[in-house]
Amino acid sequence: MPNKKAKARVGQQFASVPKSAVVRDVRSAQPMVRLSANASNEQLFSVDGIDAITAATAMTRRVAVAPLPPITNVVFMGMGEPADNADSVRGAINILTRNELFHLSASRVTVSTVAPTPEAFHEFVDSRCALAWSVHAVRDELRKLLVPTTKYTMAQLRQGLIETLKKRSLRTTMIEVALIDGVNDSIREADELADFVSEIARKVPGCNIICNLIPYNDIGGGGTTSSFRKPSMERVWEFQKRLQELGVYAKVRGTRGDDESAACGQLATSRSRKQKMSLRHMQMDDQMS
Repeated sequence: MPNKKAKARVGQQFASVPKSAVVRDVRSAQPMVRLSANASNEQLFSVDGIDAITAATAMTRRVAVAPLPPITNVVFMGMGEPADNADSVRGAINILTRNELFHLSASRVTVSTVAPTPEAFHEFVDSRCALAWSVHAVRDELRKLLVPTTKYTMAQLRQGLIETLKKRSLRTTMIEVALIDGVNDSIREADELADFVSEIARKVPGCNIICNLIPYNDIGGGGTTSSFRKPSMERVWEFQKRLQELGVYAKVRGTRGDDESAACGQLATSRSRKQKMSLRHMQMDDQMS
């Protein structure tokens, strides 16, 4: 059965996630069913409300809509904070990386967190995965604007990441920044980011830090985000160049979720016919679980 317990939402100001209610926790077996369907060249529409015991049975409930591409990488991110559902996420990671199951290497499984607390990173200290942190800004007042639910300073959150990385064998970590025109895409923010991540590198031997720069995806809506705009690619490249000049490896990630309002935690709900069908399938699954 889905978890009916209400949870405080952890969200980014520019994300669609805070605009929608928390409906359920995804269980460990659910992404496995989706991946299993793909691995066997099957097609899958929606399977929810299952547990590990019934995962095999759920495999028989395939509704063909569109084929899935081969799975080579898995990222836990989007509409939900992994640290809020850590037990299930850890279970899924274990299944994904076990040799007798999906046998993905740890470097191909990533958990992306907004880090609601310094302890959020530690939830995955023993998990075979890379860690990613949705930072967006390192100056406290600016990050508070972009991530209004944050209750800790960036120095406190960074220390939580440092302590966790020191205990991990895989010390690759990604720092994610959604660049917004005129908000956090200036050379000043690039300099601050470089100084911020350099402290992590200094304190964690063997740490491999990658800065992912993601041009903002305009999802519409009102409030603070109504003034947010996608920066020009020239601004993005200048930001990247500045980081690299300061010794920080940075890459610009393509906004592959633009068409579906799904880039960088901006997964939005639209009332298309296809998604209405998905909702009906989820409701049916709830009744049968």
